[in-house]
Amino acid sequence: MSLDLGSLFRPYTINSLELPNRILMAPMTREFSPGGVPGEDVAAYYRRRAEGEVGLIITEGTTVNDPVATMGKRIPHFHGEAALAGWQHVVQEVHAAGGKIMPQLWHTGMARKAEDTDNPELSSAGPSGLVAPGKQLAEPMTVEHIEQVIEAFADGAAAAQQLGFDGIEIHGAHGYLIDQFFWEGTNQRSDAFGGSFEKRLRFAEEVIKATRAATSPGFPIIFRYSQWKQQDFEARLFDTPERMEAFLTPLVKAGVDGFHCSTRRYWEPEFAGSDLNLAGWTKNITGKTAITVGSVGLSEDFIGAFVGMSSDKKSIDDLVARLDRDEFDLVAVGRAVLQDPAFPAKLRRGDLAQIDAFDVESLKVLA
Repeated sequence: MSLDLGSLFRPYTINSLELPNRILMAPMTREFSPGGVPGEDVAAYYRRRAEGEVGLIITEGTTVNDPVATMGKRIPHFHGEAALAGWQHVVQEVHAAGGKIMPQLWHTGMARKAEDTDNPELSSAGPSGLVAPGKQLAEPMTVEHIEQVIEAFADGAAAAQQLGFDGIEIHGAHGYLIDQFFWEGTNQRSDAFGGSFEKRLRFAEEVIKATRAATSPGFPIIFRYSQWKQQDFEARLFDTPERMEAFLTPLVKAGVDGFHCSTRRYWEPEFAGSDLNLAGWTKNITGKTAITVGSVGLSEDFIGAFVGMSSDKKSIDDLVARLDRDEFDLVAVGRAVLQDPAFPAKLRRGDLAQIDAFDVESLKVLA
């Protein structure tokens, strides 16, 4: 088999951050941080991916300082002396291996299950208390609480830079808090944070502005967004390129350096009449760094072409072709990198037969 994978190994620069290649480790919730504190095993887990030549590691979602931000007792925090000390060790280990790393700052909003957290007596938080359209489980967030969460994201960004991280990613996708403000189905407010398409963007704008103000101009800020929600895979925030531009432009003005464009299958076109996917349209509209993601590395879609599990090479050929024509800039890989820390290094060397196919049992361990 002869595949030219050179496009995946071109260097890339986002803001002031220089990356050695185009392969990112996508954020994946692992829940191996008891009490919200990442330990030595978490540091070693990320170091192995740096040693495996991942160009940029984006950590699992790590929660900002709000009592109802998390959805699990073993999900890492990004606040508090112990948790931040743990993350500093993670950064040191990754950098010692020559890697680059950003934390993903996260608030789960109404997707939180209170009974699974350390504060089960507290109601979850959302713009209208809706976990899904028509399903209200709490009172709407007060403006005071909204402002506190905005400040918590800014504090997290400042801490990330102080600890030596190479940038941050803000999680604005998948039906979590920021996305709940975007989505009309979960934002029924009539104040400055809802009531119109433009006002539903305001919370994200304020989060981005606050994180930008809390960090240096050269510190990269990536914003992750999606059309789909865990509550509704068919949900959409916009249906036309024009509406998409109206969504993205305010976020760019607020200070975003790049967008992590989450789709369930990266090869699917976003709008009829064009082959561009969500990342392709994002780059076309904004000119900002665009990261594609979605089933990159699953055996049936990608790795099978390498390890003989499938004769269909369309996905990898298609991915490389899109990178060649600069449709998007970076490629986030999830489960393939979770399974095989050396996934990028093996690709670069052409050791395709040595790539470990994904095994769902890998989700149970921090290897």
